[in-house]
Amino acid sequence: MVLGPTAIGTPVILEDADFYIHEFYPVDFFGTTVHITTTHICTIIVVAVIMILTLFLRHAFFKAEREGRMTTASTLVEMGVDALTHFVEDSLGKKGAKHYINYIGVLFLYIFFCNTSGIFGLRPPTADYGTPLCLALITWVMIMYADIRYNKLDMVKDLFRPFPLFFPMNVISMFSTPLSMSLRLFGNVLGGTVLMALFYGMLPWFVKLGIPAALHVYFDIFSGAIQTYVFCMLTVTFVANKREAVE
Repeated sequence: MVLGPTAIGTPVILEDADFYIHEFYPVDFFGTTVHITTTHICTIIVVAVIMILTLFLRHAFFKAEREGRMTTASTLVEMGVDALTHFVEDSLGKKGAKHYINYIGVLFLYIFFCNTSGIFGLRPPTADYGTPLCLALITWVMIMYADIRYNKLDMVKDLFRPFPLFFPMNVISMFSTPLSMSLRLFGNVLGGTVLMALFYGMLPWFVKLGIPAALHVYFDIFSGAIQTYVFCMLTVTFVANKREAVE
């Protein structure tokens, strides 16, 4: 719900232009009342769809393997796994890829389905900053673990390179990683969500005929896929940089 101008300049409420996070069910959490919001509901739907799809593809793949024939589903599974394997191995190598390929695969599926859920009338969970921030923090912990494990004391020395005066900047750079990753994903997805809501809420019905399909293709599918790829690419790149000592 947003305010829009009328012919005489006074604002009116546009009911259809709704891109806010709504609260639904109050829940008592250790004495504090929290609410089930749009983000929670949409996240549950996205996770359920991913689980159902993966179980279906797993069944189809093993069935095709037992019968000794290729099906569309099994071919898609093999193509997806091969693409994911090459994507991770190009940055981490075969030795390092086996430790991170499962995480990158789940990360890719989850972000992509969240970003494209707007096609089906859902509010993308990644348009709520809490979701990208949590994903970025998980990735950041993984990056820091790789840095500590493979670089050990060199991790501390790197903070003072190339000169000791760079120590504050290096510290800021280290802790800004989850912020930059989360804000990039959040900003792009929220921007598309807001623009689509404004389009549906502020334009007359005859302008909406056919045009929303093209906009959804760009904001949800194209932009959503690009932001998924960027987030996953940054993840493997940061981890690969920390693993240079063992490569």
